[in-house]
Amino acid sequence: MMMARSKEFDIDDVLGKAMNIFWQQGYEKTSMQDLVAGMGIHKRSMYDTFGDKHTLYIKAMERFAAINASRMESRTEGDIPVKAAIALLFEAVIYKSEAEPKGCMLVNTAVELSNHDPEAAARVQEAFLNTESLIERLVLQGQNTGEITSRLPAAALAACLHNALVGIRVMVKTAADQQKLQTIVDTTLAVLD
Repeated sequence: MMMARSKEFDIDDVLGKAMNIFWQQGYEKTSMQDLVAGMGIHKRSMYDTFGDKHTLYIKAMERFAAINASRMESRTEGDIPVKAAIALLFEAVIYKSEAEPKGCMLVNTAVELSNHDPEAAARVQEAFLNTESLIERLVLQGQNTGEITSRLPAAALAACLHNALVGIRVMVKTAADQQKLQTIVDTTLAVLD
């Protein structure tokens, strides 16, 4: 009787490696050889564990979205003013770890794949809606305490802020001037006054 071989690698670890490769290079520019080399596993193991390249990409996107959502939630928790919590969401994009690729995998996917990959587009849309909902909850909280203006509906302010957040995620890929990006954030957040 033949026994199934156990995996000789940590699935979460190699998925994280795939996520970083896709995040840095994008879907189209990432070859199967890039993935096999970067993940440190055999091609057969990759197919057996994750399926084809597209399935692996979707799993990597889901992982990125979950990590990103968790980070955003944790930045807005605690006893800090609402406007400061919203500012932290933007500043986390500008002042992020040098170890991570620049920009945002979700924004990259929106630009690269959304026009011809409905599954990728749906995942991006879901993640974007989650972020916008988080911002809307914060805006509503700030409006209820008087910290944020009520002259505009919370949903409209959240949509505006989310749009600006996506824009900052694009700009960090090319802009080396963090002070300019901070000025853009400060100007954007003035809409809350």
